[in-house]
Amino acid sequence: MTSETTSAPESPKESFNQPEPAFGWTPYAEQINGRFAMIGFVGLLILELLTRQGLLTWLGLLD
Repeated sequence: MTSETTSAPESPKESFNQPEPAFGWTPYAEQINGRFAMIGFVGLLILELLTRQGLLTWLGLLD
């Protein structure tokens, strides 16, 4: 004897738990900030690999 519970199918809006955009210190703002930080970090790594110089040397701040 098996008991199966059938639930109503979830709408696409309910299946994704994404924060809503808002002003201030919100989870959405922190998520976007983290993503841009990761993109910037990878960009700096690529710059250093291509130029064989660190960021400060590339900017002319170090010799």
